[in-house]
Amino acid sequence: IMSYLEPQQAASIIGGLPGAMQAEVARRIARMDRITPEVLREVERVLERKRSTVMGQDFTLAGGIDAIVDIINNADRGTERNIMEHLEENDPELAEEIKRKLFVFEDIIRMDDRSLQRVLREVEMKELSLALKGATEELRGKFFRNMSKRASEMLKEDMDYMGPVRVKDVEEAQQKVVNVVRALEDVGEIIISRGGEEELVV
Repeated sequence: IMSYLEPQQAASIIGGLPGAMQAEVARRIARMDRITPEVLREVERVLERKRSTVMGQDFTLAGGIDAIVDIINNADRGTERNIMEHLEENDPELAEEIKRKLFVFEDIIRMDDRSLQRVLREVEMKELSLALKGATEELRGKFFRNMSKRASEMLKEDMDYMGPVRVKDVEEAQQKVVNVVRALEDVGEIIISRGGEEELVV
């Protein structure tokens, strides 16, 4: 049922479940792919929906990695941490797949400047120049604005001298930056804005 709810609704429900059950529900949603019309009809009866929405279909998409990522991104940090800790212990492969999608490199555009500046202190310029090779101009600009003029000019020069690079190398460099972001969030040094959260006023 939760795989058909809006992410914010599903996140609220999961957040109210006992710890172990949170992880089990998350695991089942992530492992879902397609369900038969009969199962969906039963769900619809529970939700008092019309059965006509599944008539003529052999299978209906439901759940999956993207679905649980959307839900976790709308959950509070405690719920996210609990789910991920349980999954890392019981299904490390799934945990890693979810972790890679929870906060992607492009999401840095939504970070506040102070947090990004903190991240930059932990990232090697070599990795950053490679990561930014695959970034949009808007995202590059955000990084440059949060660096000194000299540092940003050196970074631009490094990117120019680098020439063509493999997409795989760019993605690996971007993931390293994301890992820094999540590590700093884990220790409370930065705050990552999540879907559905109100902005903080300080």
